[in-house]
Amino acid sequence: MNDLAENNSSIIVRTENLSKSFINGKSEIKAADCINLSISSGEFTAVVGPSGSGKTTLLNLIGGLTTPSSGKVFVKGKDIHLFTDKELVNFRLHNIGFVFQFLNLIPVLTVEENIGFIMELQGVDREQRDARIAELLEVIGMTDRARSRPSTLSGGQKQRIAVARALASKPLFILADEPTANLDTAAAEKLLDTMLLLNEKEKITFLFSTHDPRVMNRARRLITLEDGRITKDETYVP
Repeated sequence: MNDLAENNSSIIVRTENLSKSFINGKSEIKAADCINLSISSGEFTAVVGPSGSGKTTLLNLIGGLTTPSSGKVFVKGKDIHLFTDKELVNFRLHNIGFVFQFLNLIPVLTVEENIGFIMELQGVDREQRDARIAELLEVIGMTDRARSRPSTLSGGQKQRIAVARALASKPLFILADEPTANLDTAAAEKLLDTMLLLNEKEKITFLFSTHDPRVMNRARRLITLEDGRITKDETYVP
């Protein structure tokens, strides 16, 4: 598929024979092994599989956080690993939202400041930032905690803030690595409700790595990895 055709389609992410190997002593470990997949706009997709199957590696490759050993990652038709380091940082800033298992909220900033942080880096003016922050605080049900510090919040609340921060600049898609791993059932369900609402309301594309059945049950597509290879790819009608 050429770049023009891809840019005119609903496909926002495509991998081509994507592989990543690591050396462990004298052994070579293939964390991603010749992966070919496409993600279309509006998907709510989970990459599943046991620990060590390559889930996090795949998300890191798609997000440009890890360089492939071979193969390509196209985001809206652009091979992101042909970018210079500066170009890649800028491209990620404007196109990809990240939700990490360990959150990376900035402890000295308030909830609203954490949510607005990426937009501030992008140079979005104060009025637009404030409007977007207010909108997201309402969606995640935390308007009353806007000026709280992360240290005063529960794990589930912190994770919802991380999602709001990732969504603030309306990226092409969100990469979420084990977003419910440290949450109890009530907090996990609340987080998933929030992400589904944002997926439906704003048509934001989500790609998760997970082995949590709670996420799998909500996903509309499950991509199963084993030893770095896709063994199953199933789509479900909501």
